[in-house]
Amino acid sequence: MSRRSTALVPVLSLVLALSACGGGGGSGGSSPTSPTPVPTPTPSPTPLPPVPGESFTLTGTVTASASQAADSDNNDPARVAIGNDTAASAQSIPNPITLGGYVNQPGTGAEGRSQVGGDIDDFFRVELLAGQRVTMIVADFQQADADLYLLDELGETVDFSVDIGEIESVVVPETGTYLVNVTAFLGATNYTLAIGTTGQAPLPSAERYRDIVPWQSVVRYREGAATDDNVADPAPVILKRLALEHRAGGPGRSRLMALRRIVSGSSERRRRLGAALEKAGRFSDEEMRARWETLLTIKQLRRDPAILYAEPNYRLRTLATPNDAIYPIQWHYPLINLPAAWDTTTGESSVVVAVVDTGILGGHPDLAGQMVEGYDFVSDPRNSADGDGIDPDPEETGSSTGASVFHGTHVSGTVAAAGNNGIGVAGAAYTARIMPLRALGSDGSGTSYDVDQAVRYAAGLANDSGRVPTSRADIINLSLGGPLASAASRELFREVTDAGVVVVAAAGNEASAAPIYPAAYEPIIAVSAVDLQRRLAPYSNTGAHIDIAAPGGNNSQDLNGDGYPDGVLSTGGNRSSTGVSFEYSFLSGTSMAAPHVAGVLALMKSVNPDLSPQDIDALLSLGELSDDLGVEGRDDQFGYGLVNAQRAVLAALEAGGTSPADNPRLIASTATLNFASGTSVLDLALENGGKGELTLGEITVSAPWLAVAPAEVDTGGLGVYRVSVERDKLDPGVYEGAITAISSVNTVTVRVLVSVGGEDGVADVGVVYVLLLDNETGEPVGQSSSGPTAGRYDYRFDGVVAGSYQIIAGSDADNDLIICDPGEACGALLTIDQPVVIEVSGDRKGLGFPIEYQVAIPDISNATGLDISRVRPRVLPKTGDNGMIGRRP
Repeated sequence: MSRRSTALVPVLSLVLALSACGGGGGSGGSSPTSPTPVPTPTPSPTPLPPVPGESFTLTGTVTASASQAADSDNNDPARVAIGNDTAASAQSIPNPITLGGYVNQPGTGAEGRSQVGGDIDDFFRVELLAGQRVTMIVADFQQADADLYLLDELGETVDFSVDIGEIESVVVPETGTYLVNVTAFLGATNYTLAIGTTGQAPLPSAERYRDIVPWQSVVRYREGAATDDNVADPAPVILKRLALEHRAGGPGRSRLMALRRIVSGSSERRRRLGAALEKAGRFSDEEMRARWETLLTIKQLRRDPAILYAEPNYRLRTLATPNDAIYPIQWHYPLINLPAAWDTTTGESSVVVAVVDTGILGGHPDLAGQMVEGYDFVSDPRNSADGDGIDPDPEETGSSTGASVFHGTHVSGTVAAAGNNGIGVAGAAYTARIMPLRALGSDGSGTSYDVDQAVRYAAGLANDSGRVPTSRADIINLSLGGPLASAASRELFREVTDAGVVVVAAAGNEASAAPIYPAAYEPIIAVSAVDLQRRLAPYSNTGAHIDIAAPGGNNSQDLNGDGYPDGVLSTGGNRSSTGVSFEYSFLSGTSMAAPHVAGVLALMKSVNPDLSPQDIDALLSLGELSDDLGVEGRDDQFGYGLVNAQRAVLAALEAGGTSPADNPRLIASTATLNFASGTSVLDLALENGGKGELTLGEITVSAPWLAVAPAEVDTGGLGVYRVSVERDKLDPGVYEGAITAISSVNTVTVRVLVSVGGEDGVADVGVVYVLLLDNETGEPVGQSSSGPTAGRYDYRFDGVVAGSYQIIAGSDADNDLIICDPGEACGALLTIDQPVVIEVSGDRKGLGFPIEYQVAIPDISNATGLDISRVRPRVLPKTGDNGMIGRRP
């Protein structure tokens, strides 16, 4: 910005390793797909062997949050097992929680504690609130099948989910103590349980099964299937074996089959239900039991090679299409008052934001139709992964080494994913357009020269493509960076700004005050990151160049209790052996913060196209685009504060000579506060989300253990309040309260969740394996493992020779000798997307970082009968030459 200057650093022939996700040592960018497991020797967690000459010691702590837990008897023999196989031995867990576990049928899965005898059932005892949802994510759904049951204290089934995909979900009918039962129907699989608040995106539960006709199935046989010649219309033998009878349909098409309601002791019924037969006695509701038995029989049919498909006979009715199905868990938009800004504008298609990044998945259903013509400026064919150098196709390829990273797709979705289309998420300026410019290659890095060419194209300046866009971009987003300055780039950004283009860049993710470029160049708006509490994110860079803050998220916590990590939710992708599928992922980093600002600037340009970079600079300096955080006025953590979309849009209107009508409205920074075990104080911001006079009157609480006190408020009562709970007044359990704030205009209610559980609140993600990776090869050269001590996992590497290293950590619930698989916890120093490289030339200590379950929500179009699709925990994007991810040595 014009108010500061940075010393010019002359550099000749500079090549930057421009990392996606805010540059520096990485960020919360996208997460890759899971590796194909490869058998490896049994690990031996011993220190590095002595080496000639000088060597060093590295120590640190990996920390799990109280909102995470682990199955007490998974397949890892290094974990001290506590059986939870029956209702009587159910493992107590807190609420809300994200839990990783493992179940298997006997003789399936990797060698380990339960491989021979099986671990069919896991039971968890938990206090739940009416309307809460328990969601299970089946990690290995392609090869295995796990189901989910909700039982009351008497052992009666009150809800169940027996689908065959990645996701199972049940809903709590009323507040009380429940048993959650995870059961292996087929094979072996990791899983993740997410228990969260109401108001989540719709997922399946037993209630959905009311829309099937009990005791019926629609079936089609494969041509040439083995048949029983004693029937007039030949049918596969399995239908007779499972007591199904033909009712309608015929050869070469689907048939309606009836399931004979056979007596409980018959052999057909046991063949229908398999090991689940013992669960039939847990149903007191006969209609629910009939639907359950119908669905399990259909699952048995689907396993038979003679069946092309088998499905329920669904009841259909007219439907109202929901709007942006998973927008309710985009907590980061209300935090910056976007919904109020959307009352004025959602953007204009004439406003273009160039996203210079790793490209874009143009076929993503939330991005298709949202783009103008872009370009691929990755000049090195070895890093392009598309067979050539620069070309007109900015399609994102993902990683060439086995770990797909769709960073540009995630950033683009935050800017302008389609809104009001009934699926997925919404972008900050969802009617604006994206100009996708690929300048970072398949390994997530690129050069300053390639990035400069993409920037030149976006600004309508001469570039190596030999062409310019029909209309230049209004805003350029740069969620990338490196530690060194370029004279060429510095000059270019001045030229671009003079041409009328606003440039936004991520501040970097090294938790450092050292400048990262391009964010530190003078004309650029540098963005730091905050979490759900409006606190500086632990990874975010700071410094004199920071201009503004925006939500970057923190995947290691769940402060609103929705059962999902507090990362930024946006569009993403997943590469597997069958190709690329579309999904939605929770990521953290300043890379995620920058596109929030770019989107808000697009809203401003939509209502006032004449705004220049200098105009925006002036409004920013006056505090018109943000809510002040930290030290009064500008500071090195938050710049001029947290971006406020509504204030920014109103400021743009007023700068254009339009005085918007007063529309004051009291808003809260979050709809829910989650006091997980160990948390007693959280902040709540109450502010005027519009323009005009508003004063805050009475604030009331619904429970004697809940208190609200002003922290930083103005004379009208608006500002930050400190919310506290008195745990010593509460017995173990989960509690719900409410804060009601009454203003001169409207009333706001904030839900409060409190978990009190003694030992239940101790963070535990199982045994954690910490790996020291050689930065050149990506191969593990050392390992340390431990169980938790109050959520802390201390590690130590001895005999480390001087060099460059990365440190990652993860659990191994299935004992396949690969950490960070779906359903397993994962972490890295400092962030998972691209771990920081540490240079070792002496002893290092205090190398701490969080570990958490990563979650992504695949595209709705991949689902069958679900309102949103499958949810997948993700793995660390660090591979060696063998393509392995996080392989234990």
